Amino acid sequence: MDLILKACLGAAVVVILAALAKTRNYYIAGLVPLFPTFALIAHYIVGKGRSLEDLKTTILFSAWSIIPYSVYLATLYLLVERLRLETSLALATLAWLVAATVLVSVWVRLH
Repeated sequence: MDLILKACLGAAVVVILAALAKTRNYYIAGLVPLFPTFALIAHYIVGKGRSLEDLKTTILFSAWSIIPYSVYLATLYLLVERLRLETSLALATLAWLVAATVLVSVWVRLH
């Protein structure tokens, strides 16, 4: 039942994104994926299962996770006029993976 609920939630987000993309305010579709659905779940699970200090560390790392997302957006913004959309999305995703790997590597060394 839990899996069905999660699938329905994901489907609802896709429907909302598709509907927003067709409106006059289509750019709001870029805000919807940033709703902290997974952050809420992660912070709840860590907060219930670990110490307050662990939760605070998770929250701090979550704040730093904006960097890979910003790298993704900047890469996509620069490539979308030069390459096909699918190629731009793939390269932007690769840039996110590289930035996320660097972030995790630096985090592990510092903490």
